[in-house]
Amino acid sequence: MSTDRYVSPLSERYASREMQYIFSPDMKFRTWRKLWIALAETEKELGLDITQEQIDELKSHQDDINYDVAKAREKEVRHDVMSHVYAYGVQCPKAKGIIHLGATSCYVGDNTDIIVMTEALKLVKKKLVNVIAKLADFAGKYRAMPTLAFTHFQPAQPTTVGKRATLWMQEFCLDLDDLNYVLSTMKLLGSKGTTGTQASFLELFDGDHERIDRIDPMIAKKMGFEECYPVSGQTYSRKVDTRVMNVVAGIAASAHKMSNDIRLLQHLKEVEEPFEKNQVGSSAMAYKRNPMRSERIASLSRYVMCDAMNPAITSATQWFERTLDDSANKRLSIPEGFLAIDGVLDLCLNVVDGLVVHEKVILKRLMSELPFMATENIMMDAVKAGGDRQELHEKIRQLSMQAGKTVKEEGLDNNLLELIADDPSFGLTLEELQTTMEPSRYTGRASVQVDAFLKNIVEPILQENKALLGVKAEINV
Repeated sequence: MSTDRYVSPLSERYASREMQYIFSPDMKFRTWRKLWIALAETEKELGLDITQEQIDELKSHQDDINYDVAKAREKEVRHDVMSHVYAYGVQCPKAKGIIHLGATSCYVGDNTDIIVMTEALKLVKKKLVNVIAKLADFAGKYRAMPTLAFTHFQPAQPTTVGKRATLWMQEFCLDLDDLNYVLSTMKLLGSKGTTGTQASFLELFDGDHERIDRIDPMIAKKMGFEECYPVSGQTYSRKVDTRVMNVVAGIAASAHKMSNDIRLLQHLKEVEEPFEKNQVGSSAMAYKRNPMRSERIASLSRYVMCDAMNPAITSATQWFERTLDDSANKRLSIPEGFLAIDGVLDLCLNVVDGLVVHEKVILKRLMSELPFMATENIMMDAVKAGGDRQELHEKIRQLSMQAGKTVKEEGLDNNLLELIADDPSFGLTLEELQTTMEPSRYTGRASVQVDAFLKNIVEPILQENKALLGVKAEINV
């Protein structure tokens, strides 16, 4: 590790090696060579004077890139693509003259960007599916465990721990829908020349439009894609980057929401993220167990959501067929957005896999609020015993206010049941009232909803993507 210059924490602390390789120079330059081979093969198959010997020579040096030659050449010519064309030609003297034939720099640059983003989306998808799977396990385990639900972070009607997890899961499932759609629409730029008109190929193929029309589909197939974008300027539309990063930002928003809920629950001591044996929560307060991983999820997710503005602005401000003010921004915003969401998803996997549920704390808090929530049932029981609903409603309102004052101003336990038992209007004993305090009576269809969601929504997703399951997250710090 270098200690005398800036090193990105995305590579040192947060992102996986797998995602880092996708955006590495080696991945980029190996892809350039694959694209040059695909172009040469296509041109040969369409009748240009290119030999199989030349193709074989290119293939023989596809992966042993002479980086030192390319680096030295770039110092002279100040052009990365032409430096690598030169370096490839040094290794392949027979094929030297046909490398990059008819293409512009964006042939390798832009097609590689699409390929790299596609591979990055596939890795994001794999981890996202595994987060959904871990949440499904959690939701199923706690499908029927009653817990206090909150609206406005104020006590509301009970739900279940598993039902709350389905809310997190559903957002990730929506993200997966978006990701799948964008993945299905990814296309290559192809080879369209300096302003997208394919003028150079018109010259190479002596004006044969039929053969030129076959170039892009053939290149796409060789590179593992269905097709190329039908029209372009010099570059593929930067709208593509916007669509991709919007998906990534959507995942970040879902992760942020879940991490906020977990942090609040950890404050309530109901649910905790994993806390390792020797982990230190605070340098000053030895007793603390800070939700640092959930906080990191929120922190990195916020970065990703803000980062999505970059490609949107870049797309909006491109001039005509091409300007270069996208380049420096793309080199930062696209890789860093993916590296950050990779770290977010690893953290999500780690946190969800080790979530600790404190059942007794959950029950205690629920029972402290449940008498207020049981008043409608109590009132109905009293009406059945001959009471007047309107009169009982007013009495319950007054007694609830009194009990609330006892809790908030005197710091005592909720005594609403005792107050109701002491009022002859209800005709109910304390023992009879306490029988109404079974939490599961107040969770509605929560457990049924969990079962239905897992069966109808999540299980098909996991079955369809079973080959992606089994990812274990590595957290660096």
